[in-house]
Amino acid sequence: MLRAGFIGMGRMGKLMASRLEGHCVVSGTDVIPSVKDGVEAAGIAWCDSIQELTRCSDVIFVVVGSEDDVTSVVFDAEGVLASADNRKILVVCATVRPSYMQALSERISRESLIRLLDCPLARGESAAANGELLIFVGGDKTVLSEVEPMLHRLASDIEWLGPPGSGQVGKMINNYLLWSCLTASVEGLDLGERFGVDREKLRMVLEKSSGANWAMSTRADERPALWAEKDMALFLQEADRVRMPVPIAGQIRESIKAFKLGRDLPKAPTGHDYLFPD
Repeated sequence: MLRAGFIGMGRMGKLMASRLEGHCVVSGTDVIPSVKDGVEAAGIAWCDSIQELTRCSDVIFVVVGSEDDVTSVVFDAEGVLASADNRKILVVCATVRPSYMQALSERISRESLIRLLDCPLARGESAAANGELLIFVGGDKTVLSEVEPMLHRLASDIEWLGPPGSGQVGKMINNYLLWSCLTASVEGLDLGERFGVDREKLRMVLEKSSGANWAMSTRADERPALWAEKDMALFLQEADRVRMPVPIAGQIRESIKAFKLGRDLPKAPTGHDYLFPD
């Protein structure tokens, strides 16, 4: 039985580890020691360091928030590379740039026997709790086959897209479309509300039409969109790197800023300014 270790026991990491608990040996660690009690209460063994977790795990899931976090987890003096003594499998679930993931894969392959899978996640916390995540996968299919039993406990859809970095391409474009739909949905619902149309009634009608989208139907406009600016920055950085014009993406980034600042929407004035010809 493969042993699973999770680095990053925030909302997603803890939910994913809990899905595997009882099906394999599961351990977890985090830079925030105060989460230890909640992790152990969920039946997950706590490790005091990345070194300890690496030594007692065959498959190491990295569920952290940024490229800097991934770099620290992997390359610090007490990180995964310094602690791995055989052919461990490193599953990076963080959302990072495809070019970063490609560089990470190349460096790991030069410096160790660790095998890397590029596995960003989609569908959020409720899907993590229910084992219904979508996992975009980049990497060696043979390595993927070794961890698929674990991944199937976490996800209803596991989609291989190509070599390392390909998973991040899928996630990057997915998130770009998500935030595009969110900002367009917010603008549309706000406009309808300004004209006095009930927001929820309008949402229900639009879900039955060609304007339906995930952001609208899941009420994403009522949540804080914590990673939206980061996601758009990654998208724009990669587009700049390959010199591809993405003018709509720039507008979405600015719209996301406005969304996160909040809006005080005035009502539309009564009457209208349309004049029929004499």
